Amino acid sequence: MKRPLLIALALLCTLGFGGLGVWQVERLQWKLDLIARVDARVHAAPAPLPEPAQWAALDRRDYEYRHVRAQGVFLHDRETLVQALTERGPGFWVLTPLRTPQGLVLINRGFVPPEKRVPASRFGGQVPGTATVTGLMRASEPKGTLLRSNDPAANRWYSRDVAAIAEARGLGVVAPFFVDADAAPNPGGYPIGGLTVIHFRNSHLVYALTWFALAGLSAAGAFLLLRTRTPR
Repeated sequence: MKRPLLIALALLCTLGFGGLGVWQVERLQWKLDLIARVDARVHAAPAPLPEPAQWAALDRRDYEYRHVRAQGVFLHDRETLVQALTERGPGFWVLTPLRTPQGLVLINRGFVPPEKRVPASRFGGQVPGTATVTGLMRASEPKGTLLRSNDPAANRWYSRDVAAIAEARGLGVVAPFFVDADAAPNPGGYPIGGLTVIHFRNSHLVYALTWFALAGLSAAGAFLLLRTRTPR
């Protein structure tokens, strides 16, 4: 009875591993489509911001990394510093509300090192009057990071949580997304924009080949068991 059970188990593993391999192939196609869509958005001509009537229906899968342009007035007295680790080292993202005809939108104006966290140390970058911002739409990052939670009461921010920042700064209704500003230089050199990292981990082909290899080994095991004569 042991041999038939082993054969059945090997065949079951063949089907299971094969199914996982097919699933990874489907995931690979999805990931490649996603990368292509995002690449098209990033390199498209900048579009206007969505109107407030569209905000509730926005789906991050449809808008994230969309290239947009906004015009308005920065509320520099309501800026928020969010801890950041970038190619330029540790520091902070400067998130500043922009009052636009479409409503309030948080703009990630870019990176500042620790010695530039105080606004007075980068006074030239506190642009007065009407400003035009071009950048990429990004989805809110609720609550914090895996290791550290945002602490609004202590003004410690580890992620760009739009709703929590808006509440902490008394902004009222704001767009449910934020915009990463592009690399257009700010007066005085800070903040430094254009540091958006666009990277999608894509190991689905490796996973698929692994599952198919295991399916092949299981099928080979079943074949060998079927050919092996049962001793009398």
